Amino acid sequence: MKRPVENRFNRRQILRRATTAVAGLVAAPYVITTNALGGEGRPPASERVVTAYLGTGPRGMVNVREQLTCPDVQIVAVCDVWKNVRDGAKKVIDARYKNTDCKTYIDFRDVLARPDIDAVGIASPDHWHVPMTIAAAKAGKDVSTEKPLGVCVAQDLECREVIKRYDRVFQYGTEARARASCRLGAELVRSGKIGEIREIRVKSPNSATGGSRTVVPVPKELDYDLWLGPAPWRPYCGQAAGGGAWWHDYDYAIGFIAGWGAHPLDLLVWAFDTHLAGTWEIEGSGVIPDKGRNSVVTNWDVNIRFSSGVKMSYWAAGVKKDEHPRLAGLGNYAQLIGTEGWVAIYYADVACEPESLKTTVLGPDDVHLPVSSGQERNFIECVKSRQTPVAHIDDAVRSDLISHLSEIAVRVGHKITWDPVKEQIVGDEDVSRRLTRAVRETWKM
Repeated sequence: MKRPVENRFNRRQILRRATTAVAGLVAAPYVITTNALGGEGRPPASERVVTAYLGTGPRGMVNVREQLTCPDVQIVAVCDVWKNVRDGAKKVIDARYKNTDCKTYIDFRDVLARPDIDAVGIASPDHWHVPMTIAAAKAGKDVSTEKPLGVCVAQDLECREVIKRYDRVFQYGTEARARASCRLGAELVRSGKIGEIREIRVKSPNSATGGSRTVVPVPKELDYDLWLGPAPWRPYCGQAAGGGAWWHDYDYAIGFIAGWGAHPLDLLVWAFDTHLAGTWEIEGSGVIPDKGRNSVVTNWDVNIRFSSGVKMSYWAAGVKKDEHPRLAGLGNYAQLIGTEGWVAIYYADVACEPESLKTTVLGPDDVHLPVSSGQERNFIECVKSRQTPVAHIDDAVRSDLISHLSEIAVRVGHKITWDPVKEQIVGDEDVSRRLTRAVRETWKM
């Protein structure tokens, strides 16, 4: 199914005709601002990608500010359930464009109903990532979604299916693929520079315990029911106060096993095809807090054995493991160990053994992965060209699956088997029920 482009091109044709009218060639009843005509290195409005941002807290504003550096973008709307947050985002955007054209919204559905918007960025709480992404794709928008992807496996699979069915450009917000050092690490592995892969070791920051259960008044600036959305209804205990208040609450996320683990796991699947390594046997240990509001798995130590013979360890920082001295001080990394050396890729750099690998110049017969010009820049380029972003939906699902299956194995307390071709747990109906989540009736996808 090809992208429906009628609204986008009609709008741009109108702007082109209006621009021509300014030159005195055609009479047309349009009022054109200086901003619409471009200038200062910016193309005219008819050549820009029109975007909006859903969720403009600290993470969302990092993305917004980066997108504001792209001259061929016009951010026309911001949406957040916190009034002060969306108003603050509007102020930043209006200051950059030197106008007051950016509109603010409480409900993301009102943003998606606008036919002039080409693409949206999503930096909501985790439990909203997939529902918003699916709604945006169905509304004809391209989507850049923060990590992790879903709060269950079923969400991930449904999200991928919808993105492909509606032929949307999708970018996963893991950022590190825009770094040349991380790309080199993945290319070294894929080019066979460390020989045949024998073992994978992935480390991530740990989840947190605690969280107050004391019921407090809902802040007047917050639409709490809309913040909850598909999550179970619960009295307000400060959940929406910021990422630290919901990152580790199972109603809204699965913790840093996915929320931070998404970074090294994404780099792992960039370097190694986990989905082609045969069935997975997954087992592990961990702690599920029983005090406070936080209820996600902590201190996880998971082992995965692929039927190809490759074994993988995935653990939380703070769990005692034998680590290479050069890696022990790092909070996260994906280390791939081969018959002729190893490569460890982490958020900002790459470490190698032998160290000379880091200065390797890859030849024409080696694997060369796509180059990103920057997280937001790559997304906007792909919206215009209809190409696939460097961080795409297939790898988003592949890395997110490792998080979810690891988390499930810890919760059930015994080994589970995953078939990556059929994308299902083998021979255990009870555990398979954990691949999905119930949602509030009004928010069923």
